[in-house]
Amino acid sequence: METKVTRVTSIAGLTQALGSEEACLVQIYGPMLGKKFVLEKEETSIGRGESCEIVLELDNVSRRHCSLLLRKDGVCLRDNGSTNGTYLNNVEVRGETPLRSGDLIKVGSAIFKFLFGGELGSIEAQYHEEIYRLTIIDGLTQVFNKRYLLEFLDREMARCLRHQRDLSLVLFDIDHFKHINDTFGHLAGDYVLRELAQALKTRIRKEECFARYGGEEFALVLPETGHGNTVFLADKLRKIVEQHPFVFEGKRMPVTFSAGVADLEAAHDSALAFIKAADARLYDAKHRGRNQVVGA
Repeated sequence: METKVTRVTSIAGLTQALGSEEACLVQIYGPMLGKKFVLEKEETSIGRGESCEIVLELDNVSRRHCSLLLRKDGVCLRDNGSTNGTYLNNVEVRGETPLRSGDLIKVGSAIFKFLFGGELGSIEAQYHEEIYRLTIIDGLTQVFNKRYLLEFLDREMARCLRHQRDLSLVLFDIDHFKHINDTFGHLAGDYVLRELAQALKTRIRKEECFARYGGEEFALVLPETGHGNTVFLADKLRKIVEQHPFVFEGKRMPVTFSAGVADLEAAHDSALAFIKAADARLYDAKHRGRNQVVGA
């Protein structure tokens, strides 16, 4: 899919209504990753229609999906009766809703971050910080991405092998994820990925690395953690997901995952070799019936 961008032209007096600062959107998930859209019009519409200021050619986006409205006291978001709804920080928008810098706006399968210079300093500084975040953070789930995971593994593998420290890796995959997408739709699938990540994120210590490895697959790297404790933690996380209420548009979806646990060995000469060992255990967990952790 392709996103067509129409540059928003300024209307005299409206920018002054917000003071001297800028407001903009940055796409953090979707076809135009990292693109900045400056908000200068009284109304900036987002949708599939060619008359929209920001055109998203995505099947789950309505022709005139939503609008951002410049007001004297800031910027508001309004859904325009879209089929799939507009979400602000994962909550469906009802009426005009004020925005704060850092808010996340989901339009179909695209996600934008709203930045406003008056709240957190220079809009340019915020934008460049966001571009850096895009290199290490997955836009949908807001956990680390594959690139950061591989860098973290390379660094920790070298340290732990040098000092003969424990290092464990958990690779887990959502069970029957294709069935979730096929039955409830891709927006529901996005919700499950995001909700699962947030449900587990608070259980992860700052010295550990929790990342989306790709698709419906996640990884957890545990420095200085032995095999038994890692298997115990992985099973604890599995139970958290199994018991978590995943409800999208009033429909509850059963969600579980299968996991494989591997420990660092001298034979693991690269991050990918370490991941392959955990992936073999993950395959065993799937083969044995899913919704379980295999560590040996």
